[in-house]
Amino acid sequence: MSASDERLHPPEALDAWTSAALEGAKAAGARYAEVRLVRREREALDFKDGALERGRVDRDFGLGVRALFENGWGYAATNVLDTTSIARAGAAATTAARATAQTARYGVEVPEASNGVYRTPVRIDPLSVAVDEKAALFAQAHAGMSHLEGVRASRGSCISQLHETWFRATNGSVIDQAVTLCGGGVNVVAEHKGEVQKRSAPKSFEGNVLQAGWEAVVEMDIVGAAKAAADEAIALAHAPATPEGVTTIILGGAQLSLQIHESVGHPTELDRALGEEISLAGASFLLPDQLDSLQFGSSKVNLTADGTTPQGPGTFGFDDEGTPARAVPLVRDGRFVGYLSGRDAAARIGRPSGGALRAETWSRLPIVRMVNINLEPGTGSLDDLIGGVDNGLLLDTNKSWSIDDLRLNFQFSCEIAREIRGGKLTGRVFRNPVYRGVTPTFWGGCSAVAGPEAWKMWGWMFCGKGDPVQVMHVGHGCAPTRFDGVHVGST
Repeated sequence: MSASDERLHPPEALDAWTSAALEGAKAAGARYAEVRLVRREREALDFKDGALERGRVDRDFGLGVRALFENGWGYAATNVLDTTSIARAGAAATTAARATAQTARYGVEVPEASNGVYRTPVRIDPLSVAVDEKAALFAQAHAGMSHLEGVRASRGSCISQLHETWFRATNGSVIDQAVTLCGGGVNVVAEHKGEVQKRSAPKSFEGNVLQAGWEAVVEMDIVGAAKAAADEAIALAHAPATPEGVTTIILGGAQLSLQIHESVGHPTELDRALGEEISLAGASFLLPDQLDSLQFGSSKVNLTADGTTPQGPGTFGFDDEGTPARAVPLVRDGRFVGYLSGRDAAARIGRPSGGALRAETWSRLPIVRMVNINLEPGTGSLDDLIGGVDNGLLLDTNKSWSIDDLRLNFQFSCEIAREIRGGKLTGRVFRNPVYRGVTPTFWGGCSAVAGPEAWKMWGWMFCGKGDPVQVMHVGHGCAPTRFDGVHVGST
């Protein structure tokens, strides 16, 4: 039994609550209904100069019902957990479905039943680790580099979350899942003669968040990573600006994971491609008539939406409409071949569900979301990639980005650029690098992907989509990758 299993126990009223929801929907006329009971606990800690600056624990517990009337879907939710209120929510979902059925244009099939249990493998339950123990780690990290000349400040964060879901449906589906997430990171600010630079480890923003227990943070070596980040921040504060020009670049995994997220993950969401998701830069250039024909990238590019990848934040046993997790090819040998999808939208283009309908919590309707969008490994090491570059840059760790509504034109700024000359890193670094491109042209310039030994999972905790917005945890596995003919410069 894993550490997380010890925490997992369904509420005593689970059967009564879920039955009330389904019976309420059916009594109101639903031909199919499903209910998700969701319990979520999240602890987020922020550190400044090694001291705990802010701590927050969020807990929510509630129930959502999705009902099908004719070909229309409706949704209702409640956190008033008594059978009367829950039955009302079931009826309300059917009432909403009656309204949407009046304009429904496509047939909807009742799915076959799914049954199963999924649990994140966890060695150390992150929510049972004392805050003092976590704080001591970040205090040690700050102490190990705060004395260095030029270091002005450090920040750190760690996050732990348990998300439990009990899914029941009128087709007989019974699914229990518990997903544990844990991760964090540090960043260091250095200054030299008014030039201020920051380095983050293992990546920027929330750090690296994985589907795992506290062992994920222990294995990051936060103390050693903080010292290395401080050395690089100091070097960047003394460094020249990144030179302008068209060159070959290698993207490190931390930066490449966000490149994948923005230029592959979002445009392959089928609801965007069908014009049904416009909020938050919501359209896509990858239209259904391009499926199996558009050359998205070079023959080196193979991208997969995989809800089964170990430690991926986008891993689960079943999505939030009960479809078993699976791996779906998005790009094969550079050709666009698949979408992220749920059952109904996938059926409209003649494909099976991609198992990618997900909801942030009980109060939100499941929508198409990324799972783990992975760039499949190539061959060789990072040194092999560098060895193939006569004149170029190794870029890593995101600072900011922008991308248009179709997910075509983009610009990313990074924390660091390392010079490559004659197939070797020279040791010279440049500050404030930025690179820009057009999605198919950029991926078309992919000339090499490092092999399995360099492949790593990178987790992003707060991907936003939808209206009202839903925040979702997703993953991107990748290895350092080389791109030719990229326009770079300095912010």
